[in-house]
Amino acid sequence: MASDAVVLTIPGPHGDRELRLSSPGRVLWPELGITKLDLANYLIAVGEPFVRANGDRPVSLQRFPDGIDGEQFFSKNPPRGAPDFIRSVPVVYPSARSHPQLVIDEPAAAVWAAQMNTVVFHPWPSRAENSDNPDQLRIDLDPQPGTGFADAVPAAIELRAVLREAGLEPFIKTSGNRGLHVFAPIEPTHEFLDVRHAVIAAARELERRMPDQVTTAWWKEERGERVFVDFNQANRDRTMAGAYSPRALAHASVSTPITWDELPEVDPAAFTVQTIPERLATTGDPWERFDENPGRIDELLSWWARDLEAGLGELPFPPDYPKMPGEPPRVQPSRAKKE
Repeated sequence: MASDAVVLTIPGPHGDRELRLSSPGRVLWPELGITKLDLANYLIAVGEPFVRANGDRPVSLQRFPDGIDGEQFFSKNPPRGAPDFIRSVPVVYPSARSHPQLVIDEPAAAVWAAQMNTVVFHPWPSRAENSDNPDQLRIDLDPQPGTGFADAVPAAIELRAVLREAGLEPFIKTSGNRGLHVFAPIEPTHEFLDVRHAVIAAARELERRMPDQVTTAWWKEERGERVFVDFNQANRDRTMAGAYSPRALAHASVSTPITWDELPEVDPAAFTVQTIPERLATTGDPWERFDENPGRIDELLSWWARDLEAGLGELPFPPDYPKMPGEPPRVQPSRAKKE
């Protein structure tokens, strides 16, 4: 019904904005009864750290019109009727096509996205005005079947040591699911392919140190019960759930920045839409100073060059990518043997 709406007042850098939220009682997380209004209030409560982590970046919206158990789709271009404070910037996709993509500049923009039934926010690792050159190096530690979050913890701790040896200062957050995301701020001086190669170099070094616990194998049949270092998340137009973004999981988990001291004892299931506002109020934002000391990827690129000389070449790209220079055949190893 048209009358089924509330008007929210949202503080922000340009003063308060009033935003109409339709269907506030629509249940998004059925198991917990969390509604669209609850989500909007969550985004208001975490507005400042949310925008600090995800703002001024092209962002894809993962939208669920009928709740997390219903159909979903990704939205990148600004929908018709977007408020005038919603910005977009042109970005280039792997196909070489260019399209405008949404940018979040203030908490009200995130709440507007919730009005559009957005649950998960996927920011690019690059800034809006320099979208071709990432200012974040991102590594996704993805536990494979037979492993879990506890297995990703020692891998993350060793990865921190690897990145520090390369001159970077890593930060960490839960994925909101079973894994961990390790980010490092970098100077935006290299394009996506270079940053991908830096990630592969770090991943291979981690794999050398923890061969029984970690793998860079792209094909699932070769991974075994190990933590996969997903290097392809470093590609153009490949994104992860942003910091403080909810996830479309039954317990309404949130991808949550944590401190390295917290990591060994952390319970990722405790970080939810219902608990994160209080956590921020009591402990603050572990990523508040994320951007203060960006590093360079030069050392990692020297490791990449060293590995190339040793015969370790390019790794596979996602299947929807155009064929890339030096890429190995996109054929499942077991199928290639049969052929």
